[in-house]
Amino acid sequence: MSKIIVVGANHSGTAAIKTILSNYPGQEVVVFDSNSNISFLGCGMALWIGSQIDGPEGLFYSNKAELEGMGAVVHMETPIEKIDFDKKRVYAKSKDGTSFEESYDKLILATGSWPIVPNLPGIDLENVQLVKLYQHAEDVIEKIKSPDIQNVTVVGAGYIGVELAEAFERHGKTTTLIDIAETCLPVYYDEEFTNLMRKNLQDHGIKLAFGEKVTEIRGKGKVEEVVTDKNVYKSDMVVLCIGFRPNTELGKGKLELFKNGAYLVNKKQETSVKDVYAIGDCATVYDNVIDAPNYIALATNAVRSGIVAAHNVCGGTLASVGVQGSNGISIYDLKMVSTGITLNKAKSLGINAKATDFEDLQKPEFIKGNNPKVKIRIVYNADSRVILGAQMASTYDISMGIHLFSLAIQEKVTIDKLALTDILFLPHFNKPYNYITMAAISAK
Repeated sequence: MSKIIVVGANHSGTAAIKTILSNYPGQEVVVFDSNSNISFLGCGMALWIGSQIDGPEGLFYSNKAELEGMGAVVHMETPIEKIDFDKKRVYAKSKDGTSFEESYDKLILATGSWPIVPNLPGIDLENVQLVKLYQHAEDVIEKIKSPDIQNVTVVGAGYIGVELAEAFERHGKTTTLIDIAETCLPVYYDEEFTNLMRKNLQDHGIKLAFGEKVTEIRGKGKVEEVVTDKNVYKSDMVVLCIGFRPNTELGKGKLELFKNGAYLVNKKQETSVKDVYAIGDCATVYDNVIDAPNYIALATNAVRSGIVAAHNVCGGTLASVGVQGSNGISIYDLKMVSTGITLNKAKSLGINAKATDFEDLQKPEFIKGNNPKVKIRIVYNADSRVILGAQMASTYDISMGIHLFSLAIQEKVTIDKLALTDILFLPHFNKPYNYITMAAISAK
C-alpha cells in the first residue's frame, strides 16, 4: 500500500482520487485543496450566469463527503505552502491556521490554472471581475441584479468571453466584447467560421471591439470606463477573460517546465522528478497533431490525465493516447465544434496544408421540418494527405461528428481514406452522400 497525496480536487484531481479508490482498495489517499468546494464545472458557469439553467447545483459532480466516503482524507481550504521533493513531504496551512506536514510515497499535482490579470491602470477598481471559481460566478450573478450595472465589458473573445457576452446580453445588459485579435475564437476556427460567430453576436446586439488593445480602466472607486488604443467604452462592470496560466509555483526550480510554465509530463503523467505526477491544467498534454507536448487546457483532457495518473501511481503502466484538443461552443443556438488545428495554425507551423470545404443540408431536401444547413472544413497535410483538423457549424447538433475527426487525427487517417469510410445513411439523420463524405471527396 502506498500513501498518495493529491494537491487539488477539481476536474483532474477528482478523477484521479475516484479512480484510485475505486480500483485499488487499501491505498491511502490524502487530499489538499485551497477552495471550499470540489469539482465545480466551470464549463457551465455562463449558463448559470445567463439564467439558462436553474442554479449551480448540477455543476458539481463530487463533494468532500463523497470522497471521504470512498476512503480519502480531505483537507479543504488548506493550501500547500511548500513541497520538499527530496524528503517527499508537503507542508500546508488551513484557513483556521492549523499546520500540516505530511509525507508521501507518490504525489499528484492537480493545481490547475488561474486567469491572466494584466498590469493595467485601474485593474483594482470595484467591479473588475474574474470568472473562474464558483465564488466568482456567484459574485457576478449578485452584482448584475443591481440597476447600477447596465454596461458590461468583456475583455477576451475566446470561448469563455463569448459565452459570458451572451449571458450578460440575456440579462438585458449593454454588452461590449473586446479582443486584441481581429476576430473571436481564432484559436479554434478559421475566418470562414469566426465570421459566422461574429455575425451571430452582432445580430443579438453585442457590440464587438476586435483589433483593440485595452490600455486602462477608469473610475472613481468603481469602474466607469474601459479605454483601448482606439476607443473608450462606458462600463459598469469589466470581466477579464484573457486566458489562463498554469499554477506551478510549488514546483518551480525543481520540476521541468514547458515554455508557458506548465509542468512538462510524459504520457504517463510523470514529471521530471520520480514519483511526482502532474495532471489537468497545470500540466502539458501530448498533442497528436504536432506529435509533441503542448498546453491545451480543457476539462476533458484534465479528466483523462487524472485517470492515467491514478493507475500509474498505483503501479500501472497506462499511457495517454494523446489529444486533439476537441472542443465546442453553442451561442444563441449557433453550434460550432472543432478538433485538431486550423488552416491558419497549420501554415504558421510551416506545414504544407490545405482545406476542403463543403456546405449542405443535414437531411435530404424532401424531409419536412427542422433541416438546417451544416458547414464543414477539413484541414489536411497536402504532402502526406493526413487529416490535421476539422471545423463544423450548424444550428443542428453536429457534435458527434467531430469525434470521428478526433479519432482520424489520432490514428493518422488520410483525407482519401476518410472519403471511403462506412458512414450510415437514413433520411431521418442525414444524406446518402453527406457533408463529411462530400467534403473528403472534394479534397484536391
